[in-house]
Amino acid sequence: MIETKIYVGLNDSETKTQKLGTERYVNVLKSVCRSYGVAFSFQVVQGGYLHEDGSYTQENTLVLSMIDADPKRIEEIARDLCAFFHQESVLITEDRVRAYYVKESL
Repeated sequence: MIETKIYVGLNDSETKTQKLGTERYVNVLKSVCRSYGVAFSFQVVQGGYLHEDGSYTQENTLVLSMIDADPKRIEEIARDLCAFFHQESVLITEDRVRAYYVKESL
């Protein structure tokens, strides 16, 4: 199976500052995922980013994780998040993972 992650920084691409509270961005992320009908999980992390102009920014970042999602749908989600969050770009990573469910009944 393939695990795909989309990294979306929360600092605005022009002002290089976070315009809204993190929870507002989280709500948008959840709405986008629901509208595309994908199973997902996410984390809020802190990190740094090197802009195309060479400037460096530290920011809050949302990391959206999906297992075996359709690549075309992932690309659409990434483009939407990039536009909605006014980003220069978003990062997509893919890793092969072994994923399985464990069930137990008492």
